[in-house]
Amino acid sequence: MMIDFAGGDSGMAPLTWGQRAIWETIERTAPDDHYFNFGRVLKVPGRRSPHDVAAALGALVERHGSLRTRTGDQVCQRLEAKGRLPVQVVAGDPDEVLAELAATRFDYAAEWPLRAAIVVDGSVATYAVLVFCHLAADGHGAEVALRDLRALLLKGGVAGPPPPRPLDLARWQAGPEGRRVAEAAAAHWETVHRRTPATMFATAGDAPDTPPIRRALLRSPALRLAVGAIALAARTSTSTVLLTATAKLAGRFSGEEQCTILPIVANRFRRDTLGIVSTLSQEGLFALDVGGSLADLLPAAAPAAMRAYRSAYHDPADRARIVAEESRRRGEPVHPNCCFNDLRLADPGPAVCAPADIEKALPETSLEWQLSQDKLNCRFCVHVTGDGVSLTADTRHLSRARMERYLYELEALLVETACR
Repeated sequence: MMIDFAGGDSGMAPLTWGQRAIWETIERTAPDDHYFNFGRVLKVPGRRSPHDVAAALGALVERHGSLRTRTGDQVCQRLEAKGRLPVQVVAGDPDEVLAELAATRFDYAAEWPLRAAIVVDGSVATYAVLVFCHLAADGHGAEVALRDLRALLLKGGVAGPPPPRPLDLARWQAGPEGRRVAEAAAAHWETVHRRTPATMFATAGDAPDTPPIRRALLRSPALRLAVGAIALAARTSTSTVLLTATAKLAGRFSGEEQCTILPIVANRFRRDTLGIVSTLSQEGLFALDVGGSLADLLPAAAPAAMRAYRSAYHDPADRARIVAEESRRRGEPVHPNCCFNDLRLADPGPAVCAPADIEKALPETSLEWQLSQDKLNCRFCVHVTGDGVSLTADTRHLSRARMERYLYELEALLVETACR
């Protein structure tokens, strides 16, 4: 099906900070940048026809300018007032449909940044499948889009004023208030980079795979229970516990007494960013001396994490300048090459759990290999999801055997700390 949409507004502006950050990452990963495609599946409420769902999808694209914005030749954003969105109508498993839609890279200049499919059972639409270009949305932005699509299907509209547009955000970031925020973040990047290792996992490994990029997922109920118990004892969030444990082991595996990590931060702290469908997520800069036990590290890790989160709302041009200057000063490239991404939409929070219950869950642990590709913008990235903790790494710096060992040692560190 072809869906006609007419949003009424159009324009051109520079990329926002978040768009520029993901664009630079895409450029470093191409042609394997389909890695950044992601999607959502919405169960269609009630009995609705494919045409009903198509109309709601058209209204969604009209409401959110980022879904009708493409990248211009000069790497700018170009908002289109109207157009036609192709939508597949298929029978089958919606998760398989999503995987198929996400499997190929976007044509950023020519293709709309949303791919959609309607899964049907006879004449009834059962699921809507959306795949987003990361230039148009991040995980939180996708949830806003899904919420609005559900409202359009249930009520025929979305309450409240139109959401902010990425164009408006780009103009604010270029203005005086945006520059003040950017300069504060730049000061943090400059200070931290002058006292931390140039990179993590600098040593080349002896057992690279072909292709070299691999991902392993650890499913561990024991790890999840342990993290909640540690967070309760330390009076902090589960995300901070996981970030700190990731840093401690990254230091151990790379031979560094101080670990530098780039946590991916949602950047939805301002009121004008709460309802926007756009990519706001950026990397912050987290640094921690990792000597001592995990319990001993947590009091210092919490304020360090807060500083890192604030630094994530930054102008990538400032960061590039600071990194270039520090690289010249040291005579070697400066980049942590070490990332942490908590993809859970909400922190589940601390929880009471007896040591016996944590240890009882250990036999349920499993590990599986999920991904292989040629290029990635990072050497080492830990992802936290509802399914577990995954590690994506470049086996030229961290072999598959060491990746597996890292994940099992992460579980052991957290379980041991919780049971103490």
